[in-house]
Amino acid sequence: MPEQKSERFIQMTTAPVIGLVLRLAVPSIVIMLISALYNMADTYFVGSLGTSAVAAVGVSFPLMAIIQAMGFFFGQGSGNYMSRVLGARETEKASCMAATGFISAFVFVAILCVLGLIFRGPLALALGSTPTILPYATEYLFYILLAGPWMTSSMVLNQQLRFQGSASMALVGMVSGAILNIFLDPLFIFVFSMGIKGAAIATMISQMVSFLILWSCCKKKENIPIKFSHFSPSFSIYREMIKGGLPALLRQGLMSIATVIINHMAGIHGDAGIAAISIVNRVYMFAGSLMLGFGQGFQPVCGFNYGAKLYKRLKKAFWFCVRLSTCVLFAAAVLLAIFAPVIIAFFREDDPEVIRIGTLGLRLYCISLPFSAWVVMSNMMTQTMGKALEASILSMSRQGLFLLPGLFILTPLLGLFGIQLALPVADLMAFILAIPLANRVLRQLKEEPAAAPNNAQT
Repeated sequence: MPEQKSERFIQMTTAPVIGLVLRLAVPSIVIMLISALYNMADTYFVGSLGTSAVAAVGVSFPLMAIIQAMGFFFGQGSGNYMSRVLGARETEKASCMAATGFISAFVFVAILCVLGLIFRGPLALALGSTPTILPYATEYLFYILLAGPWMTSSMVLNQQLRFQGSASMALVGMVSGAILNIFLDPLFIFVFSMGIKGAAIATMISQMVSFLILWSCCKKKENIPIKFSHFSPSFSIYREMIKGGLPALLRQGLMSIATVIINHMAGIHGDAGIAAISIVNRVYMFAGSLMLGFGQGFQPVCGFNYGAKLYKRLKKAFWFCVRLSTCVLFAAAVLLAIFAPVIIAFFREDDPEVIRIGTLGLRLYCISLPFSAWVVMSNMMTQTMGKALEASILSMSRQGLFLLPGLFILTPLLGLFGIQLALPVADLMAFILAIPLANRVLRQLKEEPAAAPNNAQT
């Protein structure tokens, strides 16, 4: 074990930065793309069941985002800390954090999901179901709630593996479940004639399989396994977890709140409005997966080198990720804007209203898509470094500081167009806010001492 950890430390703190980031980013990009793809597959296959069924998946999305938010909170909260202490060669602390983060996540989400099952009907209404959407939504939510603890646990293990530098192993677990989901969707929906219930069962099974694979990956000798004897709930452990995980929780949690509000506002304009916005969100998530993959490749490099006080390497990795992800997102935005009608029609070709609303919404999204690279990379850098205040502000900025107020201001004035316009406006405002916050953190690194090993490469 010590030898393996020493090799990992040397690799993370001495290998050429750009190659290291790319090697860690590629598996993360694949994970995010395939995860987004199977979310789109759910929408695509359910689309054959009608506009109300598609809207039901969209209504259920905020709940899934909350479940994932718990996974990001406990997973990134524990993983950020693990990467820093591994950079400082304190393996025992990393093991205690891994066990505490995993067990806490499973228990907490299991309690939430039991409550959700008991109050499933009111929950579906609270998420934005209309009378025509409600039967589909309650059926879909039942199996999503059963899958909740496994979904969160998979996310925690995935994040912990990534922050240890085992991105390829995290890739195997997450991709296996995603691919399985894509194959099970048409099998259960069409072959077994299970309708929207089949899509939810496919998701549940795939999440359980993904969890089992990730659990086995954690037992590989170069990784830190989950040892129940190392479960160490304490104020200091949870304080570190909150510092590292709160930004992710705020980001995902506020996105869920914003989506619920959007569902209610769009519901006034009929199921087509909710369905169109749901499709646009899935497409946007697919494009954003490229950026998130780069960021997740950057995070372990950031954590190890920040813990080892190799600030020059950290900044080089940050600027490389910002430049590359901005260029990629610009290209994606151009393509999405050009082919927006075709993309929306792919999901609901027989509903002209969904196509009309979705095309405009997707093109508006494309205006701000490249600017989100700076926001996300800055957020991931400050979060991994344990800069809780800056990271939390950046996490809240898009949904909390700008999108929610924008919705309440623009929607009464412009109706459905106001909802669509509020999204890119929030992205642009978050970009403006992120510039001084991230630059201040980068300037602080110049003032701190750097103690690089003699063999460190940049």
